[in-house]
Amino acid sequence: MRSTVRTRTEPPRLAPHVRLVFDRARGRHVLLGPESVVVLNRTGADIVGLCDGRRTVAEIAAGLRGRYDDAVEDEVYEFLDRLVARRWVVVDDG
Repeated sequence: MRSTVRTRTEPPRLAPHVRLVFDRARGRHVLLGPESVVVLNRTGADIVGLCDGRRTVAEIAAGLRGRYDDAVEDEVYEFLDRLVARRWVVVDDG
């Protein structure tokens, strides 16, 4: 079975080669990586912004419930799983 952020207890954080920045030309937050850009919607930017290596995924989802009435924990896990699969976010102890 493939490991997912749901099965991990370590807090997620951005990979060392990725930065979250606000792109004024697009009017949105983006993830910048080597030779790539991922444009995020507001919710995605809020999730990634909470991936500080201190908060668990459950804590991130709980924090979003305070911002969004319809924040669904499963969607947070699925979004972060996709970012982990692309190596934009890491979940490890180092």
